[in-house]
Amino acid sequence: MEYKMSLKEQLKSDLKEAMKAKDIKKRDSIRSINTMIKQIEVDERIELDDAKIIQLIQKGVKQREEAIIQFKEAKRDDLVANEQEQIDIFSLYLPKQLTDDELEILIQTIIDEVGASSMKDMGKIMNPAKEKVAGRADGKRINQVVKKLLS
Repeated sequence: MEYKMSLKEQLKSDLKEAMKAKDIKKRDSIRSINTMIKQIEVDERIELDDAKIIQLIQKGVKQREEAIIQFKEAKRDDLVANEQEQIDIFSLYLPKQLTDDELEILIQTIIDEVGASSMKDMGKIMNPAKEKVAGRADGKRINQVVKKLLS
């Protein structure tokens, strides 16, 4: 049986590689992820598994996307590029994202399973959808597809 590295081990290994290669952007991005992980683990006295780490990385990507919007409004293209590079590196540690078609099929299956028929049933769909999608699409995309399929 093949051993699969945990996300934490992968980050540690990639950090060493980035430092050897003097890849400052990758090194700093991985350090940023590690800082987020450490903060939660210390504050909550828990050990994060891959699923929780993926959620943290997604949160980091979302924060950087919001920063990009603000930097674009302020015409700070230098900062936009920096944030985008971080998003690109963060994305290396996220599961492959679902295509719109894959996401629609998955959510349609959930709608059929729970017998949802209108927007009132949206709550019944969101939690199972988030569980099944597990990091392969963000909540905003899931929400949009649910609305599209229920309307």
